[in-house]
Amino acid sequence: MLISKRYTLNVKRYTLNVLFALAPCAFAQLPQPVQVDHVSPDKPALAATPPMGWNSWNKFGCDINEELIRTVADAMVSSGLRDAGYIYLNLDDCWHGERDNLGFIHEDPTRFPSGIKALADYVHSKGLKIGIYSDAGSETCGGRPGSQGHEYQDAITYASWGIDYLKYDWCNTDSRNAKEAYSLMAKALRQSGRDILFSLCEWEQQSLRMGGTYWALLAHDGRHNVLLRLHPRPRRMAVTRYHDYCGLQRETP
Repeated sequence: MLISKRYTLNVKRYTLNVLFALAPCAFAQLPQPVQVDHVSPDKPALAATPPMGWNSWNKFGCDINEELIRTVADAMVSSGLRDAGYIYLNLDDCWHGERDNLGFIHEDPTRFPSGIKALADYVHSKGLKIGIYSDAGSETCGGRPGSQGHEYQDAITYASWGIDYLKYDWCNTDSRNAKEAYSLMAKALRQSGRDILFSLCEWEQQSLRMGGTYWALLAHDGRHNVLLRLHPRPRRMAVTRYHDYCGLQRETP
């Protein structure tokens, strides 16, 4: 099994038995009722319920490659996690190679010699969805190329690879405005031609309150929604710093 602990959380009247949730900062705690704008009546929201799956960071950090991700995909199926609703398999930081002379990002050719597109095809063949990681700054937390100044290029690239989920971090952003940064990437994802769930991580250095709520944007077709972050610790349930492990991730050694 990939996961060793079980958490039970009471959210309003509901009890959620969670084996694990996505990487830190996948969800945001809402102090007031969620405000949902511009929801398409023809398509369901991308996150009508909290997305669940596996993320590479807490266990492997930067030590990831395509063989590992394929092995995890197989394990998520054979262990029954996929059939229980844990369908997202997310690559965190350090999958990146370099940008080409036009500014488009490429995968690390040593770690992912077959390419992210081939890896995404394999993950999809298992009935899973695949996520990827980037950062609103000039570099990611692991020192790889960030998306600042390349938001539309990166969104197009992720869509062409078949990516279903983007975790968007906040390292190396200097004085950048958080609302501007996340809104820009959200617009880029909406125009990428593919439904990509947008998971932002801002560390509460700037307030992202809009109408009294914390906010996140779901990519494509103008659909906006706000995701819950379910925090297992007894202290205040709010948007916390990335390195405080905001989220529900627990893994075996």
